[in-house]
Amino acid sequence: MTLGNVPNQPLAISARIAAVTAALAATAANAASQVVNDLPGGPAVNQLNLHPAVTQIAAEQHWLHWFMLVICTVIFLAVFGVMFYSIWKHRASVGHKAQELPEPLWVELGWTIVPFLIVIGMALPATKVLVAMKDTTNADLTVKATGMQWKWGYDYVSGEGEGISFLSALDASHRAMSDAGTGQKPDDYLLKVDNPLVVPVGQKIRVITTANDVIHSWMVPAFGVKQDAIPGFVRDTWFRAEQEGMFYGQCAELCGKEHAYMPINVQVVSAKAYSAWVEEQQKAMAALADDPAKVWELDALVARGKQVYGANCAACHQANGKGAGPIKALDGSAIVLNTDHTEVISSLLNGRANGAMPAWKQLSDTEIAAVITYTKNSWTNQSGDLVQPSAVQAARNQ
Repeated sequence: MTLGNVPNQPLAISARIAAVTAALAATAANAASQVVNDLPGGPAVNQLNLHPAVTQIAAEQHWLHWFMLVICTVIFLAVFGVMFYSIWKHRASVGHKAQELPEPLWVELGWTIVPFLIVIGMALPATKVLVAMKDTTNADLTVKATGMQWKWGYDYVSGEGEGISFLSALDASHRAMSDAGTGQKPDDYLLKVDNPLVVPVGQKIRVITTANDVIHSWMVPAFGVKQDAIPGFVRDTWFRAEQEGMFYGQCAELCGKEHAYMPINVQVVSAKAYSAWVEEQQKAMAALADDPAKVWELDALVARGKQVYGANCAACHQANGKGAGPIKALDGSAIVLNTDHTEVISSLLNGRANGAMPAWKQLSDTEIAAVITYTKNSWTNQSGDLVQPSAVQAARNQ
């Protein structure tokens, strides 16, 4: 090999170093462009602790968490400290030999009574918090949250805003970013929704949860709230936000292939701003409301009722109308099949069994008439009977 055929090694190494440096610089620049910040009301970068609490319940949960952790840490250090000290101090290599020790009564009593007192000391504050978490009475506002693949339906059942209803799904722009896999990700990436749940600050909000397909879970860590939403069952929880702002959560139950695209977004506003929002929503709903004086044909009313039933009733009464557990079956129900429509209309407007079945006044007259007509003409209930919206309007105005 001649000298002229030997590569210029210093130049080759320099070129490689330059290429690696350029690649590292590009990687660093790309990483810098993807940097996200802490999200107020949501997760923080490198978060290790619980979310900052904005409700009294969440604050109590945080205190309880650290209280339990300190107790367990002290017990761990005490037990293993004594154990390792004994092993080291009385090791065979320094001449110690195993021996039988008497077990006096005070030792037996001590290791029985002390753990019992520790358990009681931990159980009392935990029970206090648990009882408070389950006390949903005297709510200022009640909202029904219905989980569905993969969004939430919110119905304002009672309180200011009663009758407002909408769906809340992942913001379309965030889904597009996820599908593309490129672009600068905002701090609220995959947590922003198109229609957030809006509630007033400082008021007790009861959230009734259910689902119409699989098990979901309504969770907002900043509120200290996590409640499963189960098809055919009704659960409830509550919170009272003590500061305004946007707060974020996610469905906390594995609910299918798009589980990660089912965020929860709650907007807490002042009482004045909430009243303004309610007025705006009611005007929008009134503009879209059906004319209750319209006379419907049976087939058209049944088709409309099928949609209403699937969105609101199937979660409890099931798609086949058979009910579940304490939920009454609609298939073959005497109330449904009765040609006198008074009782069935009253059941939807006012509820039944002391709230076991909630009132559905938030539905329009046409929606209530349609869903009644659907149940009268579905499954084995082929009655041929129908209820016109005017009949519901008359009952509502009584």
